[in-house]
Amino acid sequence: MNWSKLESLYQRRQEIEILLGDPAISNDNMRFRQLSREYNQLEEAAEVWLRYKAIVNQLASAEAVLQTETDPELRSLAQEELVNLKKQINVLEEQAQVALLPKDPMDGKNIFLEIRAGTGGDEAALFAADLLRMYSRFAEKKGWKVELSSLSEGELGGVKEAVISISGKDVYGHLRWESGGHRVQRIPVTESGGRIHTSAATVAVLPEAEETEVEINDKDLRIDVFRSSGKGGQSVNTTDSAVRITHLPTGLVVSCQDERSQLKNKEKALKILRSRLLEMEAQKREAQLAQERKNQVGSGDRNDRIRTYNFPQNRVTDHQINFTSYNLDKVMDGELDEIITQLRVHAQTEALKGLTNESLT
Repeated sequence: MNWSKLESLYQRRQEIEILLGDPAISNDNMRFRQLSREYNQLEEAAEVWLRYKAIVNQLASAEAVLQTETDPELRSLAQEELVNLKKQINVLEEQAQVALLPKDPMDGKNIFLEIRAGTGGDEAALFAADLLRMYSRFAEKKGWKVELSSLSEGELGGVKEAVISISGKDVYGHLRWESGGHRVQRIPVTESGGRIHTSAATVAVLPEAEETEVEINDKDLRIDVFRSSGKGGQSVNTTDSAVRITHLPTGLVVSCQDERSQLKNKEKALKILRSRLLEMEAQKREAQLAQERKNQVGSGDRNDRIRTYNFPQNRVTDHQINFTSYNLDKVMDGELDEIITQLRVHAQTEALKGLTNESLT
């Protein structure tokens, strides 16, 4: 185990902590955000290193007792402690391997989460609304900030399309695997015969792009303003505060009407546009890599069905890792930790396999 590498990461985190207290850094928003993300990404490595140092000190103490102590009972206790400490070192070695895995710089980013009703009519829109609540509840439990950026409502309280921004610690790192098709199996409220229907919604998770990451030329934009629409509110249908931005080279269209201020809606729309453009570039790179590897693993195809929510059986199945749990009621209330943990462990395991294969070749 390369403990010296772990120590250097710990020292780097200490250096960053000092830099973050520098007024010159704190006044530079871009630099401050970059350092903050790096600081957070090094947390796991720093914690493993500190635990390792503590155990090494305890090992030295136990060995000193064995070398100097003549009392049989104390020697027995010291020997027992040595065995336990060595077991802890073995566990730490596994944790250190994970901590030393290359970190995706995207993991620390905030996100825009887009939910759209798919096949299934009103029931699909109701399911999209359920997903919106599920992710919002999960974010709240994590202490993350959730803001509504765009909402198009359907009938019966459903959602045709919604975009929310989620900001906090390692948001993208937790939710990056949520992109794709989500399928629901249940008896719709509109079904009088008690038959189970299958409907769908799609989810897209877009890491928030910095201005420096995606350059947008004003000449490539068409900006239209229009009156907000909705079920009520002082600004609805009274002012041209809603903004629609069309990116001419790609045809991407973003609309925002949640804010009363036209300027704020424009700022939000530009943020979403940058994130979509960044995601498009990421998908292109992934497709190119997949073609080079002659397979489609990890291609990021948004049309793939990634999860099924079966209400009659209270079952949720994630098809990305073939994981099934029978606590759908809790999942829909925002308790996604079990699924997300399984997804993260799977990704880490695959990454470790990749590193092992590289070392063998």
